[in-house]
Amino acid sequence: QVQLAESGGGLVQPGGSLRLSCAISGTIHSFATMGWHRQAPGKQRELVAIITNNDSTNYADSVKGRFTISRDNAEKTVYLQMNSLKPEDTAVYYCNGRRFVDFTRDYWGHGTQVTVSS
Repeated sequence: QVQLAESGGGLVQPGGSLRLSCAISGTIHSFATMGWHRQAPGKQRELVAIITNNDSTNYADSVKGRFTISRDNAEKTVYLQMNSLKPEDTAVYYCNGRRFVDFTRDYWGHGTQVTVSS
């Protein structure tokens, strides 16, 4: 059973930093892509960052230069380093993965709340 578990959310002041973690049960190499999405109140869920199994990355324009996605295969964990946080980054952040074997299926974690406020 594949499970994704996020951690690292919290309350931070504008300009601050947080690092989110997504722990993967199962084999990380089975995932073709891993990503972070977020959903703010009253808004649709949106892609924030994505990393492929060969470490190619892509980011939403709104976070380019501030957020960095990375993966540690030994730890079976995907990270999202968030710097220069803004109030508009406030959302529930979800880890997402797609495996090679069933690529059209999305695997999701339960989410972690990030609140940017003074």
